[in-house]
Amino acid sequence: MKKLSLVAGALALVIAGGLGVVFAGAAGAGQTGLRAADPSVLRVGATYVSVQSMNGGLAVRQASSPDGLAGAAARQVWSDTRGRGEVWAPEIVMDDGRYYIYFAAGVGAAHRMFVISSAVADSGYTAETQLALPDNKWAIDGTLFTFGGQRWFVWSGWAGDTNVEQNIYLARMSNPTTPTGPRYVISQPRESWERVVGNPFINEGPEPIRDPNGQLHIVYSANGSWSDQYCLADLRLRAGGDPTYVWDWYKSNGCLFGSNRATMMAGWDPTLAANGPGHHTFVLLHGDIATSPPAGPRFPLMYHAVAKGTPYSWANRFWYTGTFCWWGNTTYRRANVPGATSDTGFSLKFFE
Repeated sequence: MKKLSLVAGALALVIAGGLGVVFAGAAGAGQTGLRAADPSVLRVGATYVSVQSMNGGLAVRQASSPDGLAGAAARQVWSDTRGRGEVWAPEIVMDDGRYYIYFAAGVGAAHRMFVISSAVADSGYTAETQLALPDNKWAIDGTLFTFGGQRWFVWSGWAGDTNVEQNIYLARMSNPTTPTGPRYVISQPRESWERVVGNPFINEGPEPIRDPNGQLHIVYSANGSWSDQYCLADLRLRAGGDPTYVWDWYKSNGCLFGSNRATMMAGWDPTLAANGPGHHTFVLLHGDIATSPPAGPRFPLMYHAVAKGTPYSWANRFWYTGTFCWWGNTTYRRANVPGATSDTGFSLKFFE
């Protein structure tokens, strides 16, 4: 296995795990001029489309590059005319050529997932409808994807009616707006490195992606978003595993993208310029996980963070551009649980 060191502003080459697949990614601090949280971006042809919570509703931007989104006009595509409450973390996806925006709305324990849709990215959206997620509990950060010929919805939510911890849940979808069957928990914040900041302990911002072996990953944010301990970690479904069976999922042994060395997985380094990176988006063609790398030499990523040297607060969060690549032959280990105690496959490296 050959690795060339990855430093800010340098082009990196990785030959991962002797698999003969070449990946390249450019590193360098990428703070945009957009002071906001929770980016969601996809690519349609040569156009990058983003959505954000803005002015009590949802706004879409379009640009020729991820960096250009900050300077693009924001078009309001939905307003909260029904008094739904706080509007959080919208996610824009495409399904069968149609745009869907999923978002959380509510106050306190009333947050639930909603969806709007349109034939075009920046206008003509339907009125919002609430997703009938199983058990009807507090839910945020949801998104749709297709894996194994089945539509799925993944989100962060509570097991019950109190704010104890945020888990990652999965449910099947019969179409982009209709959940079917029960919900399945696939991750809980139970590892020491994801419990540095609590009240509640948090797994949130789940983002699906498929690796070069065809295995499903859910990359999520751990620790409280109100602290610089916020970071990205990975859930990897074992080859041939059942997405609804929690013990077929293997969790990275620490943060893969974070600003505190003590919580990083061994072999992964903390950020240089950004504090508390998290709630990211993989910038994929049509948002389709089947178009994930190795589709090209540069794999864009966006995330929110606070610049080092700046007080860490929600008000100081900006959208950042970065890159990521797949990292082969990575073993995730666990102890005192059913099934195999380790699983080896692709992980991810993230670069500012």
